[in-house]
Amino acid sequence: MTTSTASAAPSAGPITPARRLDLDGVAPAFIRAVTALDEAADAEADRAGIPATLRDLLKLRASQLNGCSYCVDLHSRDAIAGGEPAQRVFAVAVWPESNFFTARERAAFALTESVTRLSETHVPEAVWNEASAHFTDDEIAALLAVIVAINAWNQLAVSTRGWRPRLQG
Repeated sequence: MTTSTASAAPSAGPITPARRLDLDGVAPAFIRAVTALDEAADAEADRAGIPATLRDLLKLRASQLNGCSYCVDLHSRDAIAGGEPAQRVFAVAVWPESNFFTARERAAFALTESVTRLSETHVPEAVWNEASAHFTDDEIAALLAVIVAINAWNQLAVSTRGWRPRLQG
């Protein structure tokens, strides 16, 4: 079922939801802190040897779950630019059904989904144990840092509609 308050006249182009709040403008110190969190998460992932392409896929998956169009666009493009085949990027949304991902990547996706849906899942032992079977403690800490950082960005972007993707090409 769809509801609309718009007139019956057809739209001439894409609809852009109105920005609710310009966080960059009204809370610049906070945005700098979130940016620092994101940079620290990536530095931790670099230190632990988590590939940037896997990080982009995990950020993409969390962003899909959170409904963040800006981050879905950004991390899809980043993954492709980083060398991920477009077919794998497209399959992230259906990773449990896809044969494109390794057991290690699947464990990371499951952890990402569980942490992103924390209030529903509370990160079950099975998810944690599967991640522990494929990643060291240092790597899991780095994965958690990346997951927490992207969820922070998603929460800010979705709630404020502060950033929007631009259609390419």
